[in-house]
Formats: sequence, C-alpha cells, structure tokens
Amino acid sequence: MATNSGKKFIRIDISSDTVCPWCFVGKKNLDKAIALTNDQYDFEIKWHPFLLNPSAPKEGVNKKDYYRNKFGPRSEQMMSKMSEVFKGLGLEYNMSGLTGSSLDSHRLLYFAGQQGLDKQNNLAEELFLGYFTQERYIGDREFLIEAATKVGVEGAANFLEDPNNGLKEVNEELQHYSSNISGVPHFVLNGKYQLSGGQPPESFIQAFRAASNVAA
Repeated sequence: MATNSGKKFIRIDISSDTVCPWCFVGKKNLDKAIALTNDQYDFEIKWHPFLLNPSAPKEGVNKKDYYRNKFGPRSEQMMSKMSEVFKGLGLEYNMSGLTGSSLDSHRLLYFAGQQGLDKQNNLAEELFLGYFTQERYIGDREFLIEAATKVGVEGAANFLEDPNNGLKEVNEELQHYSSNISGVPHFVLNGKYQLSGGQPPESFIQAFRAASNVAA
C-alpha cells in the first residue's frame, strides 16, 4: 500500500502499559527506526491499553517497596538492569516516587487519540518520561493534565473529572487488543506482522520491510 507521497504506508498498533519500562524502551527504539526510514515509509501509530496489574491501587504506593514485594530479591537486579538500559538511551531511570493504577492514563491516551494520533503518540512520550525519569505518579490527576496540555490535548481536565469518560472504550480495547497477548510492549504492523518486547531499532527496520511487503 503506497501513500500520495509514494512511500509505503505502515500502521503500527502498540499495546502498552504506561508503567512498563520496556514499553518506553520499545518506543524509543521504534522512534529511532522511524527516523532512519521515514524517507521510505509513512507511519501511523496508535496506542492501545494493557494493564500489567489490573488491581493496582488508585492511591499511589511506594514504587521501590512495590517492586521488592512483587519480585523479592530479584528486584534490585532488575532495577540495576533497567538503569543500564535507560542510560543507553540517554535517560536516567528513577525508581523514586509512587506507582499504582494506570487506568486514568489509558483513558487520557484514548481521549488524546480522538484529537489526533500524533497527539496521542506525543502524550505517551510525556507520560513515560514523567513516570520513569521525573518521579511523577501515573495516577496523579495534576500530572496527567500537565502532560496533556504540553502536547496540545484540549479538555483533559474536564474529561478526567468523570471516571466513566473513556472507560467503556478502554475496556473494549483491552478486550480486542490485549486479551490474546501475554506481555507488553506488543507491536502489530499493518494488522499482520507482530513483534514484542523492547526490540532494537534494527529489528523494527526489518519488521517494516516485512510488513510493507505483506501489505503490498
């Protein structure tokens, strides 16, 4: 499938949770792959929700304590590994602050997508940056509104005020996109070609080639 620009078209559906560090790593590597190949392809990116912990508390809990309780002695090794991975991306992995329910962030991402997929993609970046590098809590209304305003999403405060806004749509997307996968990030290119995890840019570029051939 070619676009008016003569480039091949690639739609990328991403299932992700905003509290998943490998999802942020995957996004950064995808960004690099897109930057290296945007002379060949036109991209459309859409984010879909995934809840790593559907029962996570709405009120935040200490992030380090949560990981220690969940993973035990392995947690220190895991945090050290993520710090190295983030450092390779030019980012500082910050384990301070709170963690908890990411549901409101997914409602907001849905809302942003209604105003444009570029805004949705930029919002995902801001949410990841805040949560993983700036000690911001993913369930904090003030942080969510601030991130939305930064990327030009209008009406976020009013939208988030009603906890039912976007809830039906998020649940529908969880069922449609997340019920058949076991982990995130999960990428589907042109509805057919799939890959998972924080893949390096080279893997995405290979996937672009395969997906564009499939779409053709």
